[in-house]
Amino acid sequence: MSIAESKYPARWWHTLEDGRIQCDLCPRDCKLHEGNRGACFVRAMRDGKLVLTTYGRSSGFCIDPIEKKPLYNFYPGSSVLSFGTAGCNLACKFCQNWDISKSRQMDTLMDAATPEAIAKAAVEHGSRSVAFTYNDPVIFAEYAMDCADACHANNIQTVAVTAGYMHAAPCREFYAKMDAANIDLKAFTEEFYFKLCVGHLKDVLDTLAYVHHETQCWLEITTLLIPGHNDTEQEITELSKWVAKELGPDVPLHFSAFHPDYKLLDAPATPQATLARARHIAIDQGLHYVYTGNVHDSEGDTTYCPGCKKAVIERDWYEIFSYAITDDGRCKHCGRRISGRYGDYRQPFGARRIPVRMAMQEDA
Repeated sequence: MSIAESKYPARWWHTLEDGRIQCDLCPRDCKLHEGNRGACFVRAMRDGKLVLTTYGRSSGFCIDPIEKKPLYNFYPGSSVLSFGTAGCNLACKFCQNWDISKSRQMDTLMDAATPEAIAKAAVEHGSRSVAFTYNDPVIFAEYAMDCADACHANNIQTVAVTAGYMHAAPCREFYAKMDAANIDLKAFTEEFYFKLCVGHLKDVLDTLAYVHHETQCWLEITTLLIPGHNDTEQEITELSKWVAKELGPDVPLHFSAFHPDYKLLDAPATPQATLARARHIAIDQGLHYVYTGNVHDSEGDTTYCPGCKKAVIERDWYEIFSYAITDDGRCKHCGRRISGRYGDYRQPFGARRIPVRMAMQEDA
């Protein structure tokens, strides 16, 4: 049985002169009549106000390796308690998690927990962080932010895995509570964003710049390369140049492999050679940490020191085989600072995935 729909008071909205309300969370600016839902499907007008219908409700909890988010320069080898809800504020035809993010049914929400219960579960399972993922946490920002407060009270870090499609005011409040984020830069053309995502490129670029320059949140970027849509040498070069110039060489960039799914079944899977080519283009543009994803590629999974060029974290997929970074984040070979967040390196969690079942519970 699914968990009952919540009526949690949403933030970031205002009333219009004609009696409708406008959601001010993201650039879609949904204008709702009583009973209507926004494009994300989870924010709705109820009794004249905006509510978040998925507060406290989840499509599932799981202990993952942090590398799966993907975050490669944020406490490598640690485990993260991950969860998502349902819905999304973009409409990507190539969505790789469409069964969750595109859900228009609440029966995917089979588990629930208070923010305090989530933080407690992370502590009990030895996870260093909690990730808001699987679908976009922007649309359940109130829940994610409350979870972040509970996590920080228990010395647990917070991670947002998101498309970065958000207005400036809620963006400031949201990322003030996030310790790390992997933000999708889905392509580097407005045409791609408009036709394949029903969104706009500039809003995402603004989010990336804000998070990197104006917050303490550690940032990594993922681009899913789709053959025939966003994988030309020119576009990859322009994207890499923008990251290097506007964000700097130390922001990690992940090129991830696409597989045909959802509404984009006519595009082939991404060849490994395309990922390797993209990685070398980005490195040639000056980026220090460029990775490949969704494929076995030990070279593309490995972190190299920008100074001595030696491997400091050797990986294959989510497995770590060697680690040569000090607790304060320096290369053990030459002493150069390795950008990211590091600490006491423990036994790596590895490629395991451990489902966690939780039920709503009141504060003790």
